[in-house]
Amino acid sequence: MSFIVANCSLKPVVKHHGVPYLEKKQTALIVNKTNKNDIKTILGNPSTRSTFDNDVWIYIERKQTQSKLRNLGKMKIFKNDVLVLEIDKYGVLKKKEFYNIKDMEKLKIVEETTQSGFQKNSFIYDFMSSLRQKINDPLGERIKERRDTIKKR
Repeated sequence: MSFIVANCSLKPVVKHHGVPYLEKKQTALIVNKTNKNDIKTILGNPSTRSTFDNDVWIYIERKQTQSKLRNLGKMKIFKNDVLVLEIDKYGVLKKKEFYNIKDMEKLKIVEETTQSGFQKNSFIYDFMSSLRQKINDPLGERIKERRDTIKKR
């Protein structure tokens, strides 16, 4: 019995994911001064990257622990931080946004869905039509035949 009690801990088990102390580390990043190498030195590689006009690097820190016994030991998130960095084509930090768990509770998720299907004048429709045309006529011979037929008339 004493062996079982000795191995029990009164401290809750904490599962950690992402960059530790993200909130503290992000203060060292200065907009229009910090570059990619500095960011990697301070925070390491990003959790997620995306490329639009600029590079967007996303860092996360998430801590969760088991809730009380009455909730049957379900995991409860008590720290959820996200840092979004926008880096220009020269590798310099242009924008920095930090969100904590309270900020995320304020975010509203839109319930509406987008319509499926393509309209005739949409970019996707034009792209798919040109792709179909290239598959059906890879050398463009049908277009040449049409031009020749129109010239003969």
